[in-house]
Amino acid sequence: MERILIIGAGGVGTVVAHKVAQVPAVFDDIMLASRTRAKCEAIAAAVGGTKIKTAQVDADDVQQLVALFKSFRPAIVINVALPYQDLTIMDACLEAGVNYLDTANYEPPEVARFEYSWQWAYHDRFKRAGLTAILGCGFDPGVTGVFTAYAAKHHFDEIHYLDIVDCNAGDHGKPFATNFNPEINIREVTQKGKYWEQGKWVETEPHEIHRPLTYPEIGLRESYLIYHEELESLVKHFPSLRRARFWMTFGQEYLTHLRVIQNIGMASITPILYEGREIIPLQFLKAVLPDPGELGEHYSGKTSIGCRIKGVKNRREKTYYVYNNCTHQDAYRETGAQGVSYTTGVPAMIGAMLFMIGQWQKSGVFNVEEFDPDPFMEQLNLHGLPWHELHDVDLEV
Repeated sequence: MERILIIGAGGVGTVVAHKVAQVPAVFDDIMLASRTRAKCEAIAAAVGGTKIKTAQVDADDVQQLVALFKSFRPAIVINVALPYQDLTIMDACLEAGVNYLDTANYEPPEVARFEYSWQWAYHDRFKRAGLTAILGCGFDPGVTGVFTAYAAKHHFDEIHYLDIVDCNAGDHGKPFATNFNPEINIREVTQKGKYWEQGKWVETEPHEIHRPLTYPEIGLRESYLIYHEELESLVKHFPSLRRARFWMTFGQEYLTHLRVIQNIGMASITPILYEGREIIPLQFLKAVLPDPGELGEHYSGKTSIGCRIKGVKNRREKTYYVYNNCTHQDAYRETGAQGVSYTTGVPAMIGAMLFMIGQWQKSGVFNVEEFDPDPFMEQLNLHGLPWHELHDVDLEV
């Protein structure tokens, strides 16, 4: 039983705090920290009792982080702050001798670019320090990597084709809102598409490629090919892949709003001068959009996220579909957060738990698919994200 520190008090941080508090045999001393301590205190009060301590910290300031880490002495930090802050938190972990876990790869503030190279560059330093860094331990990235590793371990001799499919069929009742941090979300979905085929990356225009796909218990939804960060690590760690793609559903109303936002310049991350001071349009937009952490109460419907895989087993072609469906209402009843936050926060807790009990520990920087998938898959069923598998079915892709 050791201490754990969570950085970030948004929707995902809310879920992580609730879930770690449900496993006192592993997490017996918990701290939640963010730039705004009042948010942490509200989450701690919702969890109940005195299970969670709170603190204020600026995650952009390495020395503030180091001071907090040395004071609280956690075994591992769960980083669910902004992706911009991954490197400062990793720097602080190295200086304070603390292990690390996050749910999204580093992005430089000045350019919307998913790339693991910045964090992979920390591998030797974490290895020399005898520390573990677990990257991308949310759902996608995260569970989708574990799903792929599980398929490779149990169902395939070689995986040739991988399509990650992400459907949110929920309704939050707002004309336009994002399911996680609006700035990060809009940067993600407005960039060019990209997929891996025959040993190279193929780039597309945003939302250029799309097709209807059928999701279990949901039905047919138009799905758009976008680039997502786990593709980079999965094609590295599964070199037999001939093609790897990521698909996400968007409603027409959402896409219409998104086009207007882009056309009027509100998706821009280039500073402009407004009334004598510089502002970034996308950051201003974030300030006026609904808070994703407050969508849960009126959210209905389901998410469905999974991996559709084709390869060979015993020299025979095989198809396999492994997925999870999550209901927004159930997530809200348990944690006060909507399903997208829930599907990200639960895996972060599980990854930290597997580290704490010694099943996911090795020195260096690793993506989740580099660990044994079996204990993680078992814990998903126990902690609110049960998975289902279908063999030799039409993958539609």
